Amino acid sequence: MDVPSKSKKEWSDLVTGKKTYQLGFFAAKILLGRLVASVNGNPEPSNIESCIDQIYNLYAKNSGSPSAQQDLQIIFGASSLSQALLSVEETAKLIQAGNVLLLAGDESALRTLPKGNWVGGTIPYFICSEDGGQASREKVFVTDVSGVVEGAGIVAYDADNLARVYSDGPANGFSFVIIPAQSKAHLAFALNAPHYQDFGSRPLIGWISGVHLDELGHAAPKVFNGLSGEALEQEAIVLHAGIQAGKVVEAGIINLFEQGEGDVLTFPDEGFSAKDVLVNGEKKNFAAYILKHNLDTKLPLVADYYGIMVNISFQGFDEAEGTVKFYAPVFRGIPYKLAKPVADYGVAFKSKLESQRHLAQEKVVFSCNCILNYLYSNLEGETTNPFAGPISFGEIAYQLLNQTLVYLEVHEV
Repeated sequence: MDVPSKSKKEWSDLVTGKKTYQLGFFAAKILLGRLVASVNGNPEPSNIESCIDQIYNLYAKNSGSPSAQQDLQIIFGASSLSQALLSVEETAKLIQAGNVLLLAGDESALRTLPKGNWVGGTIPYFICSEDGGQASREKVFVTDVSGVVEGAGIVAYDADNLARVYSDGPANGFSFVIIPAQSKAHLAFALNAPHYQDFGSRPLIGWISGVHLDELGHAAPKVFNGLSGEALEQEAIVLHAGIQAGKVVEAGIINLFEQGEGDVLTFPDEGFSAKDVLVNGEKKNFAAYILKHNLDTKLPLVADYYGIMVNISFQGFDEAEGTVKFYAPVFRGIPYKLAKPVADYGVAFKSKLESQRHLAQEKVVFSCNCILNYLYSNLEGETTNPFAGPISFGEIAYQLLNQTLVYLEVHEV
């Protein structure tokens, strides 16, 4: 596990004596005694920075020590160590140590990694707990679930056998899935997941892999099987993970949107595109309806599933063809409404996150956020703690979702 950045507040609290811990690494205890005394005598920022450098370097040089690792978990909490944007070299060390990892990164970075207990998907956009939203083609976002899982298997599914994904999952644990955008597996899962055998019988969470926005239409999203080293364009990759005794897992979502007060929209056919729509029961061309009413397609269509709001995001529409395209499929007979407008997308999204701050940092072991939330909320450089992870071309919590933040929590029984 990597040593948390020197910019984290916990280092300052440590050397200033604001917080004290029962540490196990003997050399660190000796050094801290001297550093805290030094800061008490000279609390200038330059001296505090020097003291942080010293204690950080000590833990960095001894990061393989079990007592040092235990200290870091005590000081920073498990999630601070389990989610981070790391170099390829740092990621490779974790793989070689046998850790169970969920990875996200540019294809060029993922292809250089050694084989091991990991699954990965292509995307160069991330939200980090320290530096916020950013793009990187060189680094890999690492979610280390070694601290909560007990036994894990990796399976690749094509569009035909993906229907087994729930049945194959562990009785006590979770399944983590990554699917390439616009692949055969993506289309099959999007349309059929609620009809798969044992749907919802155990947590299934994950995301849709993508590419840099400059490469849309030119590069194919991929997923990686860390055990074999294969890069797959049409299949889903799934990590089936048992959970440690005394723990339970739960999937959750944060959705900015709710149904507006407008027309009720239903569709005669299922799919990622639509020409016809029933507006309050009356058949109309959907593209013409959007133009006539000047609908804001940054707002998704929203379905109400017994109080859970599920979004369908607009990809675009062709006025000449009269066709509207979506990032997730609409379903036949489900009543949709355009989302209630928000005055400021970014402000509203951050306010929604604030309402979820009660989620303890150490309970959230994975999260991902939609590329549309990232763009429309201007999240570059912004943090969304306690949620950090890849930016996705679609989110999965049991079924495919859009414009949603998805997370996985681990609770003590």
